[in-house]
Amino acid sequence: MTPEKVKMVQDSFKMVLPIADTAADIFYTRLFEIAPEVRPLFPADLSKQKKALMGTLAVAVQNLHQVGEILPVVKDLGARHVDYGVKDAHYDTVGAALLYTLEKGLDEAWNDELKDAWTETYVTVATVMKDAAAEAAAQAPAAASA
Repeated sequence: MTPEKVKMVQDSFKMVLPIADTAADIFYTRLFEIAPEVRPLFPADLSKQKKALMGTLAVAVQNLHQVGEILPVVKDLGARHVDYGVKDAHYDTVGAALLYTLEKGLDEAWNDELKDAWTETYVTVATVMKDAAAEAAAQAPAAASA
């Protein structure tokens, strides 16, 4: 990512922080609208999940300028998602719900350039998570037979 895109994502996320609770509500409502089959992967009470989502986003966005620092955390997150039943296809759905949330939450500040920057950010993070998940899944049978 270019430094300009990093700054755009970081600056726009500062506008999301004051509406974090609303943004989390928009995200999960949209996610379950477009992919109702993922609802069972989440707890009935989403309050902790919503805080975790916003916290994880905050850490990722704050550290975009030093991606190497957060890669181990992102990899670990991806590996843990295997145990939750997350599949590769779910990442696309989550990405769509995230972009929808940002568009609604940022309203007039949302534009094609910002969408592109956020898309690149999400694709980068999701790719690392998917790769880590695949690695964890491949190691799981070996660990079980050891």
